[in-house]
Amino acid sequence: MRHTRSSTPRRHALLAAGCAVLLASGCGYLSGEDDGGTVDTSGMDCSPYEQWADIGGTVTMYASIRDEEAERMRRSWEEFSACTGIAIEYEGSGEFEAQLPIRLDGGNAPDLALIPQPGLLQRVVEDGHALPVSDGVRANAEAGWGEDWRGYATVDGELYGSPYGANMKSMVWYSPAFFDENGYEVPQTWDEMMALTEDIAASGTKPWCAGFESGDATGWPGTDWIENVLLRTSGGDVYEDWISHDIPFDAPEIEEAFDLTGDILLDEEYVNGTFGGPDSIAVTSFQEAGLPLLDGGCGLYLMGSFYAANFDEGVEIAEDGDVYGFVLPPLEEGAQVPVMGGGEFAVPFSDRPEVNAFHEYLSTADYADSRASEGAWVSAHRDLDPSTLTDPTDQFTQQVLTDPDTVFYFDASDSMPSAVGTDVFWSGMVDWVTGTPTGDVLESVESAW
Repeated sequence: MRHTRSSTPRRHALLAAGCAVLLASGCGYLSGEDDGGTVDTSGMDCSPYEQWADIGGTVTMYASIRDEEAERMRRSWEEFSACTGIAIEYEGSGEFEAQLPIRLDGGNAPDLALIPQPGLLQRVVEDGHALPVSDGVRANAEAGWGEDWRGYATVDGELYGSPYGANMKSMVWYSPAFFDENGYEVPQTWDEMMALTEDIAASGTKPWCAGFESGDATGWPGTDWIENVLLRTSGGDVYEDWISHDIPFDAPEIEEAFDLTGDILLDEEYVNGTFGGPDSIAVTSFQEAGLPLLDGGCGLYLMGSFYAANFDEGVEIAEDGDVYGFVLPPLEEGAQVPVMGGGEFAVPFSDRPEVNAFHEYLSTADYADSRASEGAWVSAHRDLDPSTLTDPTDQFTQQVLTDPDTVFYFDASDSMPSAVGTDVFWSGMVDWVTGTPTGDVLESVESAW
């Protein structure tokens, strides 16, 4: 996989969850609490954690990951916690992006945070809150990820975070059963996708579902639309120049991407599934927006590969199952298909032995395999064992991300300065989908630079 990023000095640097509180010393018998019970490590193989044995202590971690995905994550480090005696207190928030800077400025920093925006990562570094990673984490990051991924968490030559999860945000979810019943085929070009859109609409079904609501982060799904379309209309060089502000936010190329996106999202005949018209997009949560795929309420939903976590366990995600996905097609047949995505970076705010130990573990291939085995998660770690990926969505994502012909672009709004990309760009998408003219939205975001 080839990655691209801006040439600027800035490096392009996802739900409430329970806390696993495990208290002990050593790796024999652990007496502690995990959902109110004791943890017996006598049946565990603690040898992978010998270097961190008997450290003990408590590590607090903060992120946007909640609900079932948070439970999967908690299970992924249970054995580490039991064997080392390091208690992991995790908090997930739907307002993570807005609340993290407030907590940091208020002196209430977590020990570690999983930050999904390189722009926010740079901000917390420049504000003097984040710490450079330990030597052990740096060595693991250099061994496990290429310079491109490390570059997203590098500021002024110093590494401030290790890559965590990775995702693909150029994925269109659909129902294979719905397609089969109606004789639809997966489109290979943008024109084929629009013809499919018209056919679904003509059948009486709203072809597209969409949802921009995400708490304090409302609007980000809309930015994914613009970014994916821009990569297809103007290419990677313009995309990177837009991120670095070498071209203005209101450049003609950006307006063209908004117009092409509007051909879908602003058309009453095409949206919004069972929720209403274009106005409903702003108040429909991205978690709920794609569920009508399961009962024919809509035919298509552009959302990241991580959306698999929102389907119940009984839903079969497979090429011949209840839901599956395809990569948003290029404008022309045979054109290179750009893939846009993102990921999180584990960033330290404390320099205690237990924090460094847990961070080191999170940056290992062993941890990547542990988390991947819980499902609904992929890492770009070069030594991730593909056999741990049992979910077809994860397998599909990993194949795309590791394909040497894939040209990967990091999420633009996450890569811009946070005051632009995760503030006015997000809110601007809400304004746009509820009726504000494109030119006014572009001018407003441009002014934030």
